[in-house]
Amino acid sequence: QVQLVESGGGLVQPGGSLRLSCAASGSIFSINDMGWYRQAPGKERELVAAITTGGSTNYADSVKGRFTISRDNTKNTVYLQMNSLKPEDTAVYYCNAVIFWLGVYSDYWGQGTQVTVSS
Repeated sequence: QVQLVESGGGLVQPGGSLRLSCAASGSIFSINDMGWYRQAPGKERELVAAITTGGSTNYADSVKGRFTISRDNTKNTVYLQMNSLKPEDTAVYYCNAVIFWLGVYSDYWGQGTQVTVSS
């Protein structure tokens, strides 16, 4: 059993910042890629940012230069620093991790955390 627990969402004014955290716990041998996705009302879930075990990163064009993804492998935790937030960043943000256990890689999701950017 694996759990991904997210924290750090909330309401922020345009131009503000938030930092999301996602900690993985449970039956984990190792964690491969980790990432953040978001889903706005009426839209499909989209990749925001991803990071490999070695620290290579990938960002959606809409967040490049504003968001930074990082991870602490000793804590099985991934972070998303979000700066210069815009109203269009409003969405539920989901953490994702590919976890290796008993010879199998499996995909896990957090429960989601709401980010609202509004004045």
